[in-house]
Amino acid sequence: MRKFLATTCLAAGLFGLGTAASAQECGDVTIANMNWQSAEVLASVDKFILTEGYGCNAELVVGDTVPTITSMIEKGEPDIAPEGWVDLLPDVVKRGLEEGKIVAAATALSDGGVQGWWMPKYIADEHPDIKTIDDVLKHKELFPDPEDPSKGAVFNGPQGWGGTVVTTQLYKAYGAEEAGFTLVDTGSAAGLDGSVAKAYERKQGWVGYYWAPTALLGKYEMVKLDHGVPHDAAEWKRCNTVADCPDPKKNDWPKDTVQTLVTKAFADRAGPAMEYLNTRAWTNDVVNKLMAWMTDNQASGEEGAKHFLEENPDIWTKWVSPEVAEKVKAAL
Repeated sequence: MRKFLATTCLAAGLFGLGTAASAQECGDVTIANMNWQSAEVLASVDKFILTEGYGCNAELVVGDTVPTITSMIEKGEPDIAPEGWVDLLPDVVKRGLEEGKIVAAATALSDGGVQGWWMPKYIADEHPDIKTIDDVLKHKELFPDPEDPSKGAVFNGPQGWGGTVVTTQLYKAYGAEEAGFTLVDTGSAAGLDGSVAKAYERKQGWVGYYWAPTALLGKYEMVKLDHGVPHDAAEWKRCNTVADCPDPKKNDWPKDTVQTLVTKAFADRAGPAMEYLNTRAWTNDVVNKLMAWMTDNQASGEEGAKHFLEENPDIWTKWVSPEVAEKVKAAL
């Protein structure tokens, strides 16, 4: 891709095309607006920067992971999937890349989509010896079960979530029941969030399943526990993700690759805009805080994007040239 960009820029220089022609080449561009908060705000950031900074005629279209990526490969539309959770359909993405239908741009979440067991930062600060799941299970008194304080508690997600299945299997694998911990079914996403909020407000211990990026982790500072073992992909597939597997082993939760995908047709005509899409990435910490602001202010993706661009020039100006940065700032 870098070679392609260098060739494009050289050609533009040779023929004196300049910025106006680059904008014309970019032309109409459709951006998949996925139906969750982090993806919505990233799509809106891309729309604003591509429109105001690169002169594209950018439009958001409704999207979701599987149908969007499948459509990009089979129909060549939409042009961009800003937050593609590619590990959810690895074979489809691999085929699209190999057949030259799509191009992998920046890793949108530089530290990946993260799932696992978390505890409040104030517990980590007070007990620096607690770093792993095994460490937690030695201290049931710090993570009391609300129903029975003589026991510890591991809070799980609602039924139907993949993370709930894995947490149940890890609870078995790490011997949490034998260590005196109860596995708490929180019943719903709201129930899980509520258990974190309640513990935080009372400065009590809490340990359980959660993921990033999320607004909740932007509001309540949490620390992800180390699993104490490397990731074993075969074992993960065999048992950690299978609800009725009787003998799960300790395992590390793999990070999800969250990649920006672009159709080959758009990549070929995007000019300098493609350099932006190859560079633009942010961390879970940045996204968590932005989503927390959006939740508190009931902000849309568009409002969240403008807030981010106004408050974080130190981050996004590194994604673009100084000339583009000035255009974006002028449009805010």
